[in-house]
Amino acid sequence: MLGKGKNEAYTDDARTKVGTVLGTGSIFDGDLTSPEAVRIDGIINGNCSCDKKLILSADGQVKGNITAQSVIISGKVDGDIVVSGKLELLSTGKIAGNITASAIVIDEGAAFDGRCTMTSSQGQTSPNISSTNNDKKDEKDEKNSSNNHKK
Repeated sequence: MLGKGKNEAYTDDARTKVGTVLGTGSIFDGDLTSPEAVRIDGIINGNCSCDKKLILSADGQVKGNITAQSVIISGKVDGDIVVSGKLELLSTGKIAGNITASAIVIDEGAAFDGRCTMTSSQGQTSPNISSTNNDKKDEKDEKNSSNNHKK
């Protein structure tokens, strides 16, 4: 059947209304901000921020940080990526930087060099990553222990 099966998740991509397109061979120097979805087939030397989906084609490159609701990477990114939803790194994609996302899919053959932090749907980092509360507890324990020795 058409539109069913393994590639069903990608059918939404064809229906995404893209508000900004940077064509193949184009080079954009500076920060790009868009309220709509963005498709990048060229090169961006700067940060990218969009309120919806960012699609980086196999020919596309971003030399800067990316912030978006969801991201599909087929090209090359040199920078950090913060996604409130899902990040998909396809087989031709390469990321050199840190990722923060609530969901991530990495295809076989993709390259990722950095750190990944998973967030909950509310945008909070998972509790096992932060240890600030444990550090404060340890400080109190040490104080109480030293007070007990003085008595």
